[in-house]
Amino acid sequence: MAQVQVTKASSVQTSTAQTQGMIRQGAIIDQSDKISASVMIAKPHSSSAVHHHGEQDTVVYALRGHGTIVSEGGKKRQDMAPGDFALIPAWAEHQEVNDGDDELTWIITRSGRTPVVENLDAWGPSN
Repeated sequence: MAQVQVTKASSVQTSTAQTQGMIRQGAIIDQSDKISASVMIAKPHSSSAVHHHGEQDTVVYALRGHGTIVSEGGKKRQDMAPGDFALIPAWAEHQEVNDGDDELTWIITRSGRTPVVENLDAWGPSN
């Protein structure tokens, strides 16, 4: 029988795949075959590398701070405020940006056992 598992805040670790400019902390990793969860913290005036998450769909929940998800080859900027959600489809190239003076925290849920982060040198040729 499957058991309920709780990850205490004190057990969340910075040990998942990283993207420059962001701190990614694993919360629920390798506990389910179908889903994982992590916390992403962006320091003020920082941005991630352009990246995608391979075959994994990603849901983002903005917990604290104001940030932006950049996509479509850098042409589309979508602002995120506390309480907002975003869906980032598998293979979608994007970048997280914190242009503000305050740290931001997003809760990330992915459709895979272990989060995948594929950092890119630039936006892909299809964009």
